[in-house]
Formats: sequence, structure tokens, C-alpha cells
Amino acid sequence: MAEAEAMYRRALEGYEKAWGPEHTSMLNTVNNLGGLYANQGKMAEAEAMYRRALEGYEKAWGPEHTSTLDTVNNLGLLYADQGKMAEAEAMYRRALQGYEKAWGPEHTSKLNTVHNLGLLYANQGKMAEAEAMYRRALEGKEKAWGPEHTSTLSTVHNLGLLYANQGKMAEAEAMYRRAQDGRSGSHVSTGVGRV
Repeated sequence: MAEAEAMYRRALEGYEKAWGPEHTSMLNTVNNLGGLYANQGKMAEAEAMYRRALEGYEKAWGPEHTSTLDTVNNLGLLYADQGKMAEAEAMYRRALQGYEKAWGPEHTSKLNTVHNLGLLYANQGKMAEAEAMYRRALEGKEKAWGPEHTSTLSTVHNLGLLYANQGKMAEAEAMYRRAQDGRSGSHVSTGVGRV
């Protein structure tokens, strides 16, 4: 990862020299550097990069541009990882509202944000809200990619976890088995052993 960071830094310096610190061509690099820092656990650095990218995207393309919204979603992920649940929810909701306005309520690009809201609510113990988000994500993923797609199965698995945490073992087992069957029984993280 040190090599990746050096490459991003080098690209960023080159963009800044060539076009100045506010040019839109460097915003993707700033956002990607934020993602790298988040993966390294450098949360303050990640937030600084995401905030810088967000400010640039908002200035250049407005608050509802999809690149802006992608960075908003990234901030939501970062805040959720830090346990800043209110901030994460605000970012996810903003991203979701923007995606729906840009592409409509059925577009697949919003499904990860819907799933992220489900995870956030589950982690907060808001089981009804979590289930609603997971169900919404599942319906969209099944429609877009089918019942066997890995993203669909991830949501199925998380629904199983949610049901197990609520003591709804029959529903949990059904979800776990569906996830396992979809993954041809070869994926160890399906959770069937937990039931």
C-alpha cells in the first residue's frame, strides 16, 4: 500500500503543478487517496481527502452530481467504520436521495447505499429499519442481477444475520441456506453453522 500511496501522491502533485490545486482532473485521485487511507486505517487522512474531493466536486459540478454523491457515500462508509453513526446516516441518506433524483428509484447505482443503510441500522440495533433497507436492496439486486449474483447473496446473508440476532431462527436459516445454495455451498462465510 505504501507504493500505491506514493503513486497517488505523485499523480496529485503532478496535477496540482499542471492545473492548480482546484482543477477537476485531480479530484478522482484525491478521492482514491482517501479510499487508500481508509483501507490503511488512517481515518483522519481519509476524511481530509474525502472532504477535499467533496468540496471540489460540489464547487465544480454541484451537490447532486454522481461523482459528488459517490464521495458522500465514501464519507458515510468512513464514518460508519469510526462508529460515527449519525454522521454516517446523514451521508448515506444524502447520497441515496441524490442518486434517486439523478437516476430514479429503480436504478442499480443506489443499491449499495441502500445496503449500507441496512448495515448501519443493524449495527445500531434498529432492526425494523435494517430489515426494510435490506429488503429494498434485495429486491433491487434480484431484479437487476438475479438471485445468484454475489451482491444479491451478500444481502441475503446479512438478512440471515439480522434474523439470527432477533432470534428468528427459521427465517435466519432460510436466508443462510439460500446464500449457501447460491454460493454452491463453497463459501464459508454464509453462517449456516451459526443456526
